[in-house]
Amino acid sequence: MTRFFVSPDVVNGKFAVLTGENATHAKVLRLKEGDMVVLCCGDGQDYNCTISHVAQGQIGLVVQETLPSHTEPSVRCQVFMAFPKADKLEHVIQKATELGADEIIAFPSQRCVSRPDSKSLGKKLERWQKIAASAAEQSGRGQIPTVRALESFREAVKLASQAENPVLLYENEENYSLKNALEDTPCKTVSLMTGPEGGFTTEEIQIAKEAGLKICTLGPRILRCETAPLCALTAVMFFYGELD
Repeated sequence: MTRFFVSPDVVNGKFAVLTGENATHAKVLRLKEGDMVVLCCGDGQDYNCTISHVAQGQIGLVVQETLPSHTEPSVRCQVFMAFPKADKLEHVIQKATELGADEIIAFPSQRCVSRPDSKSLGKKLERWQKIAASAAEQSGRGQIPTVRALESFREAVKLASQAENPVLLYENEENYSLKNALEDTPCKTVSLMTGPEGGFTTEEIQIAKEAGLKICTLGPRILRCETAPLCALTAVMFFYGELD
């Protein structure tokens, strides 16, 4: 069924109304009275609805049943990615949303080539959030991941360290793997931190260690900055049985 993300106030008991972009999208799809759609308010619930009427600028719905969203992962995973060049972050946001990320967080690090200024960052965040929303609809997610940006590496480390299992992926680590980290700490929250094109500096690795992050390898091959977070996120979802 077609899925629409709406604000919580759209669902009023047994009734709901689609307006704006959602109503336009419904008409483009040629949905009609009697068709079934799913509404998501980002609360982990799916509202299965029947279209009751189609009018100019709005679509009326009747809520038939409310069920827990079965597409949301059992593990909450935050993806921290240092600002990359070009539009690589857009690709990661889209794919990380499809894979089940709970939140995608961009941050600056010492070797970042791209550092959006405050003027452009607002527009970028708006675009990034729309990419996440579109990917969530396409992949049948029960919620839209939050996309945000932090001002410093230390701020990112501090936030990442609040997860039960905080991990930083580092190409120069040789012994401790992501698998080791996941097996050592059964949990419900994981944070994954990856670096820019030039990787993290030894100073940054030391800061992360002191904050309690686990420094892990993703294997003997060096992955591109846009590949590493998606590889790590996929590994986490596989470990927790979310790809079964």
